[in-house]
Amino acid sequence: MSAKEVISTDGAPAALGPYSQAIKAGNTVYVSGQIGIVPGTKDFAAPDVEGQTHQVLKNMGAILKAAGADYKDVVKTTILLADIADFAKVNAVYATYFDPAQAPPARATFAVKDLPLAARVEIDAVAVLP
Repeated sequence: MSAKEVISTDGAPAALGPYSQAIKAGNTVYVSGQIGIVPGTKDFAAPDVEGQTHQVLKNMGAILKAAGADYKDVVKTTILLADIADFAKVNAVYATYFDPAQAPPARATFAVKDLPLAARVEIDAVAVLP
């Protein structure tokens, strides 16, 4: 067995460059940053940050499932925001996927100058398989 395994699914957008949707190494899954593109298209799910965040997390969920994981297995996320003023809006959506009462993952959040395709939000994750 290889030291690392590429994880790929049609349930999430294809990588926009020379990287994998996720890599599984041992019992750890590293999910690449996801933006709010609807799988099979080049279109954002919505122009607003809430709609994009929902799609980001749906895309992440599809990748986690392909790796044999789920949101409950995520131990770390990183959120990149095009505008820090969207922090509370993203938090509200995020909390519907990672319940604050159920040991949500560790997290870092940053405002950045630009995101791919002018996305409003990007989120990556690290999960540990059960």
